[in-house]
Amino acid sequence: MYIALLTYTAPETEVDYALPDHFDWVRKQFTKGVFLVSGKGAGTADQVILTRSVLRGKLDAVLASDPLVVRRLARYDVIEFTATRTAQELLAFNEAIAS
Repeated sequence: MYIALLTYTAPETEVDYALPDHFDWVRKQFTKGVFLVSGKGAGTADQVILTRSVLRGKLDAVLASDPLVVRRLARYDVIEFTATRTAQELLAFNEAIAS
């Protein structure tokens, strides 16, 4: 699984114009089943996304297609991790434990 941390690299006044396209892109990634959770970050990350376990190259390609990244308004830092313990409600999302 991955945690993708989105950080704005441009002033928020510039980012605001691209947010509708970004939110549409996020919705599409949920529909495709790539994203599991997203929300506003605290601290240095402006947004945080928890993704399903996919090939890293695929995830990198997905994140590179974010309109904020395409327009050079933001960047992603990605943390890969293997979930070894999962709450009962989330077992279906943890392929490593569910299989």
